[in-house]
Amino acid sequence: MRSYDTTMGLYKLIQILLILSFFPQVTCFIEGLYCGRDNCYDVLGVTRDSDTKEISRNYRKLAKTWHPDKHRKKSQDKQVLAEEMFRKIATAYEVLRDEESRKDYDYMLDNPDEYYHHYYRYYRTRVAPKVDVRLVIAVAITIISVIQYWSSWNNYNAAINYFARDPKYKIKAMEIAKREGMLETNKKKQRGISKEELREQEENVLRKVVAEKMDIRGSYSKPSIKDVLWFQLALLPWYTFQYIVWYIRWIWKFNICGNPYTREEHEYLIRRNMKLSEGKWNALEEYDREDFYRMELWIDEKFQEWKENKEEEEKQKLAESNKYKIYRRYMKRGGPGQMVLGPE
Repeated sequence: MRSYDTTMGLYKLIQILLILSFFPQVTCFIEGLYCGRDNCYDVLGVTRDSDTKEISRNYRKLAKTWHPDKHRKKSQDKQVLAEEMFRKIATAYEVLRDEESRKDYDYMLDNPDEYYHHYYRYYRTRVAPKVDVRLVIAVAITIISVIQYWSSWNNYNAAINYFARDPKYKIKAMEIAKREGMLETNKKKQRGISKEELREQEENVLRKVVAEKMDIRGSYSKPSIKDVLWFQLALLPWYTFQYIVWYIRWIWKFNICGNPYTREEHEYLIRRNMKLSEGKWNALEEYDREDFYRMELWIDEKFQEWKENKEEEEKQKLAESNKYKIYRRYMKRGGPGQMVLGPE
């Protein structure tokens, strides 16, 4: 009985081994990836501990030995073998000389079961374009600079068109154009010209007057190539140096020596309190700047008082607004509908 059980056990073991033999073996070498069924390290005669210099040295030695030109006079079989060996050597060197590619290859050797992941890691380094980061940054800065310059011209032209059509500025521009003889007032010379053409000529003249005579400041000022990002980055060291000199001068002149502020310093402190750039400050109306100066808003206490009054005025205007009243009534009624889950 025991002999029968032993025989049946061996028979089942043989069956299991036969079944398992039909399953593909898990191997770290995949056809079509890296060196295929060959080990790249073995092809070059190096180990995983070998450095880049040793790999390069062995590659040059083997490439010289198996170069197809050295086997041209030999038999056809030897020529084919030389070409095959030279191709394998070149492939192995391409894999192992690059740090990232070698890292992926070592990962495949250590993790043979991650079959599909190896394909991803292999083609990721070959399909993805290897672009110089400096080139990418340069192109990005160039695109931003072009958009900046184009946007500035759009803003400037929009401001010119606005002032040329606004009645207040249009009358002044018309007077200047007539005084300087830029507009044709002779009716005889205007014969044969349609009203649309005359209107277009007049608008062009008014836009020209506005562009030449009006001082447009702030974000709508005439564009300058120096304002784009490329020039700003190029001039950044100079601007930084200027700021350091200015800051040291300020500390020495006012904090140490105790000299009184001039109009220029007062205006700087006012716009600093208001968080306004120099361009936005200059874009304000002259009477507004004078009003701020008269109120001595460079003094923190007076500025805070002015700010609180301004915020209170805005709240009163908002409270008197019809839209705000409707909104408040809407919120008092419960605002937007709500969904309640569970018992109230």
